[in-house]
Amino acid sequence: MVFSFNGIDHFQLAAPKGCEEEARKFFVDILGLKEIPKPESLQSGGGCWFQCGRQEIHVGVQEDFIAAKKAHPALLVTNLGSLKEHLTKNGISFKEDFRLTDRERMFVSDPFGNRIEFLEY
Repeated sequence: MVFSFNGIDHFQLAAPKGCEEEARKFFVDILGLKEIPKPESLQSGGGCWFQCGRQEIHVGVQEDFIAAKKAHPALLVTNLGSLKEHLTKNGISFKEDFRLTDRERMFVSDPFGNRIEFLEY
């Protein structure tokens, strides 16, 4: 085989038109991620991008937006318990899931209803 896969560069979450400020409040103000500039050639489509470790989260505008309730990204976290406390203090609810014994995990909905998993090994 001549090619190989090296990991994930980014994932995209869809959101409704006008989502940018709400996305920034959630991903920057609450989760503490850094917003990164979109390339100029893509800025006219709306949305915003965030750095998450070595990967990126792209929030893109979808005209006929429907939240992803099942499909989701899973973000690795150090000190998931501290994140739970932080989310609680900021009024963000989460659902814990204990079905896997080798990791701790929980699910959160972003401001647009998209499912996001946070887990710690």
